[in-house]
Amino acid sequence: MVQHKTVLKVADNCGAKSLIVIHIFGGSKRKFGYLGDVLNCVVREASPIGQVKDAEIVKVVLVRTKKEHQRPDGSYIRFSDNAGVVIDNPKDKNPKGTRIFGPIAREVKNKGFTKIASMATEVV
Repeated sequence: MVQHKTVLKVADNCGAKSLIVIHIFGGSKRKFGYLGDVLNCVVREASPIGQVKDAEIVKVVLVRTKKEHQRPDGSYIRFSDNAGVVIDNPKDKNPKGTRIFGPIAREVKNKGFTKIASMATEVV
């Protein structure tokens, strides 16, 4: 669960290092983003040779959250950090990077981001 101004790590190799959430898509009164949600973020730090630059506004899919998330079978899933993957646009759902680092949640695959799930090393 993330909210406005949350700092995210980047879980792919698009060139960004950290992101700040500026908007959560899904309604004007939406306050929190959960696993698999699309967010609007600003790149706080970026590598000089990456695809994205400093202060660029990008679309991001949330793949890991510190706050636990309850699944329909009653189990809980939580990670040690808040992380996202930079995507081209919400319709195509393709990541900008070519590699995904660390585990991602199964909810990301269920929301239609199958390309991200197939590139990940581990889907939890």
